[in-house]
Amino acid sequence: MERTYDFIAVGVGPFNLGLACLTAPIETLDGVFLDKSEQFNWHPGMLLQDTTLQIPFMADLVTLADPTSPFSFLSYLKAKGRIYSFYIRENFLVLRNEYNHYCRWVIEQLPNIHFNTSVEKIEFEEDTGIYHVHCLCTKTDQAKTYRAKRLVLGTGTVPYVPACCVDIMDKAIHSASYLFEKEALQSKRSITILGSGQSAAEVYYDLLQDIDRYNYELSWITRSPRFFPLEYSKLTLEMTSPGYIDYFYSLPQQEKDHLLSQQKHLYKGINNDLVAAIYDLLYTKSLSSDIKVHLFTNSELQQATFNGPGNSFDLLFRQKEQNRSYRRATEALVLATGYAYQLPGFVQGISSRIKWDEKGRFDVNRNYSIDHKGCEIFVQNAELHTHGFTAPDLGMGCYRNAYIIKEMTGENHYPVEQKITFQQFGIAGDEQVHKVTPELAV
Repeated sequence: MERTYDFIAVGVGPFNLGLACLTAPIETLDGVFLDKSEQFNWHPGMLLQDTTLQIPFMADLVTLADPTSPFSFLSYLKAKGRIYSFYIRENFLVLRNEYNHYCRWVIEQLPNIHFNTSVEKIEFEEDTGIYHVHCLCTKTDQAKTYRAKRLVLGTGTVPYVPACCVDIMDKAIHSASYLFEKEALQSKRSITILGSGQSAAEVYYDLLQDIDRYNYELSWITRSPRFFPLEYSKLTLEMTSPGYIDYFYSLPQQEKDHLLSQQKHLYKGINNDLVAAIYDLLYTKSLSSDIKVHLFTNSELQQATFNGPGNSFDLLFRQKEQNRSYRRATEALVLATGYAYQLPGFVQGISSRIKWDEKGRFDVNRNYSIDHKGCEIFVQNAELHTHGFTAPDLGMGCYRNAYIIKEMTGENHYPVEQKITFQQFGIAGDEQVHKVTPELAV
């Protein structure tokens, strides 16, 4: 009889990889993980030598759900003979390259992860209640069909390109491919970076280190009113918690969308240390040479064209506070404009089983499911608009996976502490409004 899995997870990024780790010891849960890539490689174009994750090492694939798991980052360090070196380093932030190595080490121990497997179409069989996942091997074009009772979609995000830049992307680059294009960039006389977050800052800092060697002009332009540091105070960090997710989820959708537009500095800001390092390097470089650097804020890109004869980009900006337009010319353009969720094509075959909101987005249930029954199709990092800014947070991956596992098995394999914050995010419905009666004047 053809094998039917309890679940099939599509996409092997950190979130579904964490799910693979946490489901591995559960004998009653049989799952398989499929990814079209040749191997795991987490943002390879931004694996700069000294860059770190923005979260501590405890926010690995498993620790916040199961500190005893053999798939923890500390287990990886021990296995590689590096745990004392990491201890002596006294830095809780994991190097991004090392995180990539850690994830690959985990994958080597999990036999149910299959790369080079592209999911082409998914169909639902009404009579049996089974999902049929039709795949192609990216190496041999051999077709294969998997069967499962449930799905977990973790296909991730793709580089976001502003509408005005779509027609010039054969000449410009996204920061996602920065390292592959760095040598070509440094051969140009001028380089402009667009963006306001960590990636823009990392690219700017990396290119700034060689500015006096190559003598290029280096500009960093953002539409934000300033170069926002990541807000990382302890009471703010309490917002990365199940309690805040409950609160955010309960709000009207219009309020959620508004809040997200105001909260970008909570998850898209720049590390304070990197902001300081950029300024210090600007100061140091300016002492020894006349470097050509520019930093512009409040500047929204309105038009971008490529001038073939001049071999340069012509960029039209609007300074939002002054409401004035200005132009910049540059030979190289790097879009550090972040990432956005892209609906996978294979969803079309099961579209009728999925809940959609009025904007055509997944209408995600509190338990991270998107199907009408609320127990068959789950998503990873596709619920920003329903669950809030913690959706892409690696530190909350364990919590979401623990929740999904509980929903799939009916058992609380990885209990979450009931109350982990000191603050209260909303007013409970049964709380009384206390009126203060002013004292009578004497």
